[in-house]
This record gives sequence, structure tokens and C-alpha cells, in this order.
Amino acid sequence: MATILHIETSTDVCSVAVSQDGANIFRTEELTGHAHAQKLGGFVKEAISFTDSHGIPFDGVAVSSGPGSYTGLRIGVSMAKGVCYAQNLRLLSVPTLKLLCVPVLLGDYDIPDDAWLCPMIDARRMEVYCAIYDRALKERLPVQPKVIDAGAFAEELDRHVIYFLGNGSDKCRDVIAHPNARFISGVIPHARNMCPLAELAFLDEEFQDVAYFEPFYLKEFRATVAKNPLA
Repeated sequence: MATILHIETSTDVCSVAVSQDGANIFRTEELTGHAHAQKLGGFVKEAISFTDSHGIPFDGVAVSSGPGSYTGLRIGVSMAKGVCYAQNLRLLSVPTLKLLCVPVLLGDYDIPDDAWLCPMIDARRMEVYCAIYDRALKERLPVQPKVIDAGAFAEELDRHVIYFLGNGSDKCRDVIAHPNARFISGVIPHARNMCPLAELAFLDEEFQDVAYFEPFYLKEFRATVAKNPLA
């Protein structure tokens, strides 16, 4: 087992946690909006101070790797790389959509064994970033951007009950009316839920190249210029 610093900044939530031997021993988070640039450095400093005060050395840093907010992912990965360089630690990548499934799989949800999970991250308008996994987190539909309409996931829903979750699922509740569609509210990505996936990656030695690792943006970033109301 290992001691891992977890960093999650893929959506509005900014959170940091520390796990040791598979259990969380520290966590802090900001849920109120895009405050990543202001909050993340302080959160990481608190986590490092906590482990230093208890004489606990880190073995690695895990970062939620996307898809998600371009700016949030960039800030989180940059911080994770900086800690790895400064403390000579290994870097671990946790896919954000799989991360969203963790509290559902480990929580008090009565989900049939043959049901599938569809985590969704809001990508504005009626588009989401999504994938479909079975309960073993085996990919059944690859990660993709998807525009949601009444026929979305019809083929998959004809064969399986699917639980939709994540901040992109709320706007789909009134659109996807298939009888096999289920919705779970309030599921957001948290650093404290990264531990099982990060531990597995650590044990399997799935380490990332600190110099070259990039977040999984899924779609290219498109900068926009704000209109000047005085022009």
C-alpha cells in the first residue's frame, strides 16, 4: 500500500485528499465554484503540512485527468507535476468519469448487478462528456462528447438498465425518457473518492511520465473574445 496525495479540479469542485494504506486520512475541498487557482495551492500546502507533522512520506501524487473543465484540468495537472518534481514522486492518473462512479459503487445504492453506469460531465447546452461502464468499471461505451436528445443511448437502454449520474445528467432527466433510464442526483468528483482507483494504478505500476503527461481534454480548447459593450 502507499501514501498518495489526491488532486481533483475537473469541474467546479476543487478538492485535495491524502490516503494511506487505502484509507483517507486528510481531505479539504471548495464546492462553491471555480476557485481552483486561488484555493488549490493552499489545499496542497495543508495536505503536505499534515503529512509532514505526522512523519508520513508520500509515495505518489494522483490527479483527476479528465475530461472536464479545460482550465480546471490544466491547473490540477500543473500542481500535481510540481509536487512530483519537488518531492521526486510518481504521478498517477485517475479518469474523471470512472471517479464519478466510485461513490455509487461503494455507497448505499441498490443497483442491480447487470446495470450499467453512465457518468456525465456538463459540456454546455445539451452536450455532455460521458461513457458507460459496467459495475466492474469495464468500458461498455467509450468516453465521448455526446449531444443529448430523446433517442440518446436508445440501443444501450434497450438492453440494460442504465444509471445516469454527474453534473451533466441533471439536464438529461427530462429528455431521456426510456423506461430503463435511472438518474442519481448529487454525484460530483471528489479527491476523497480517488483512493481506490489510484491505489490500483499504483499497485499495477501504471505511472505517468511527469514531463509529458497531459490531461484528457477530449475536445480542443476554443478561446473566445468577450464582446466589448462600449465598442
